[in-house]
Amino acid sequence: MAVLIASNLRKELAGDPLFDGVSFKLERRDRLALSGPNGAGKTTLLRALVGETELQGGELVFDKGVRAALHDQRPPLERDLTLREYVLSGAADLVAAEQELRRLEAAMASGDHGAATLRRYGEVQARLEHAGGYAWRERANAVVRGLGFADADLDRPLETFSGGELTRASLARALGGDPDLLLLDEPTNHLDVESLEWLERELASLDAAIVIVAHDRWFLEAVTTAVLELENGRATYFPGAWHVWRREKAARAADAARTAERQSEQIARLERFVERFRYKASKARQAQSRLKEIERIKARRVEAPDERRRTLGFEFLKPARSGRTVVEARGLELAVGGKELLRDASFAIERGEHVVLVGPNGSGKTTLLETLLGRRDPVAGTVRLGHGVEPAYFSQHEVELDERGSVLEAAQAATRLPRPQAQALLGRFLFTGWDEHEKPVAALSGGERRRLALAIVVASGANFLVLDEPTNHLDLESREALEAALEAFPGTVLLVSHDRAVLDAVATRTIAVEERGLRSYDGGWADYVRARADRNAPATPPAPPKEKPRKPAARAQAARPRPSELDRLEAEIADREEAVAELERSLAKDWADVEALAAHRRARDELQALLARWEELFERTQV
Repeated sequence: MAVLIASNLRKELAGDPLFDGVSFKLERRDRLALSGPNGAGKTTLLRALVGETELQGGELVFDKGVRAALHDQRPPLERDLTLREYVLSGAADLVAAEQELRRLEAAMASGDHGAATLRRYGEVQARLEHAGGYAWRERANAVVRGLGFADADLDRPLETFSGGELTRASLARALGGDPDLLLLDEPTNHLDVESLEWLERELASLDAAIVIVAHDRWFLEAVTTAVLELENGRATYFPGAWHVWRREKAARAADAARTAERQSEQIARLERFVERFRYKASKARQAQSRLKEIERIKARRVEAPDERRRTLGFEFLKPARSGRTVVEARGLELAVGGKELLRDASFAIERGEHVVLVGPNGSGKTTLLETLLGRRDPVAGTVRLGHGVEPAYFSQHEVELDERGSVLEAAQAATRLPRPQAQALLGRFLFTGWDEHEKPVAALSGGERRRLALAIVVASGANFLVLDEPTNHLDLESREALEAALEAFPGTVLLVSHDRAVLDAVATRTIAVEERGLRSYDGGWADYVRARADRNAPATPPAPPKEKPRKPAARAQAARPRPSELDRLEAEIADREEAVAELERSLAKDWADVEALAAHRRARDELQALLARWEELFERTQV
């Protein structure tokens, strides 16, 4: 039987439907992506599945004995527990199973071999074996380590952990209890890339049904097997990979827009006929027929997609040109609280480069950004910004805003934009209307403060953008908008992010923090993963050289005209275009294939270089 069957679920808020008619089925090893805009009811649906909120309609049918676990963004309430105690509290039924097995074993040792005792012993033993047998505690500890905690953290009280660490503790608790139904609300928040990759492998191995809400496209592509989208109160189910769903959704939206436009034109044409002839006796019957046709069209009318859906609008101002070297570090040594982070690190970033900085949590990425901008002093070494460099910094930790006035006043003070342009900027970042423009900065939520800070960075006119986790708290569409804007930004970018899709799209170079040093890799995330795998692969001895066969003497032939460089370029461009098309066909089948992603990026860059060369040569031939 399925782990869960949901039929026609309905949820109301203040009497209005949040969603209605939501139906789906989950088997073991199904991994469902729950998608939809903010406010569509995704978190509410997860909480309804574990009984934390009531539904106003529909039915939930669970398999017998299903154990459900929910991880969301609420911090743990039991702050006096240690991390070990908190994680194990999610496995109370496993502790009870161990105790019951001991009781049953004692009963059988005393001579109780009745059918009921033996049957119950088999049931409890099967439950424990599903969780890994008596080694389930060690597996729970492995989950804690996989999520970035050290063994020494296990006996620390929860009250000593940061907010991000508490979120990871909640995820460890949900995973450690061996649930049959695992509900994860933004599980990728506060995880570094190493922990994300561990979580992807862990979820793929679980014998459970999983529902995931996440904004990390790479994660969703790697993990999920189906999509349930909540939008405008309705649900759409799609079996298949995340990228296939996105493509299908775009095709559906385009088809709906065309159908809606065609129906509107039909209705308008019929209404013109009715208005012209409804009072003319000879045409009255035809006018009535047209009215009935209008009603039939309206009854099956397709709604056009809502083009006003609120997403962040990114459009960076064209920056002033800086010197060739934007930032340079020599012999850099960084430490925080006595812990050495970097030793003898040297690198430079040149004008126009889009560089991403990657490394595990705690490796010093934020410290390095702040040192480059002069906000921290290095232990040793030097840092220099180049001529004409105007940096703008977006911090993941502390959003620096003027707390004394309103949102509009803060935006104007930071950007020096006139009031109408500042209002337009705020509107693109979802601050709409007088109430939101005049809202005190001191009253903003954490997410609102980040949006305002991003708006100020966008309008700064800086030619060197230093961005530390700018995608946190952004929905999928807003992440894609930021990604596209950064790709098109003509200045220099230094970016830290855990969103691997953004890292891969934006980067021309990747700098990795490795063993307290910095290593540079060409390209984005897929190129970095491939290079890292090649470096770690065991070396194979080179094949012995083969003797080349001698070519027979060529016969005398009439001389043929040699192709021009323009001809050769056109032939090479055609070959490269075919290679790009073939790689895109491959990616349509498997978007998470890092080898194909890296090859596609290289082939696309090579094609652009060939096209630029062809245009240059073609212009010369026209002179």
